[in-house]
Amino acid sequence: METGMTREEAIALLKKYNQESFHLLHALTVEGVMRWYAKELGYGEEEEFWAMAGLLHDIDFEKYPDQHCQKAPELLKEANASEALIHAVCSHGYGLCSDVKPEHLMEKVLFAADELTGLIGAAAKMRPSKSCCDMEVSSLKKKFKDKRFAAGCSRDVIREGAEMLGWDLNELFEKTILAMRSCEESVNNELAAL
Repeated sequence: METGMTREEAIALLKKYNQESFHLLHALTVEGVMRWYAKELGYGEEEEFWAMAGLLHDIDFEKYPDQHCQKAPELLKEANASEALIHAVCSHGYGLCSDVKPEHLMEKVLFAADELTGLIGAAAKMRPSKSCCDMEVSSLKKKFKDKRFAAGCSRDVIREGAEMLGWDLNELFEKTILAMRSCEESVNNELAAL
């Protein structure tokens, strides 16, 4: 599937509409997670498309939070994004701020993993290592059950995403922790350079 732009163009677009390091970190993390999932699930030939959808999924969130997934098509078209990429980006807000339903496996993974990366990232910050590299599913499950912990990460969306994929929560947790481990160091290095 075509993205319609290079990664350099995507990074430039991301930085145009996102200045907060928290949002840039999230974009780079979800990009790395989606890249891992593409390879893991047998879609290696679509790796760049999966990664690009992850990188740009929140393109409009920082500047237009009240129009999240509504403003994205306009911003993405500005950079000649493909219709498939625009659909993927908008589908991650399904039922929350978008009526674009995740159809492809990649869109379902993005929907499921997006919120979960936030929860894993918050849990990692609480660890002595400040990393997800030594995180176990059991400790993540405890954080997931504690509604006060990372309260902004919707447990319902995470559950719905797992159901969409036909996975149980343990499988989604385990895979997404592994995905974040795979890119944690490169994401931190790139964020420092942005």
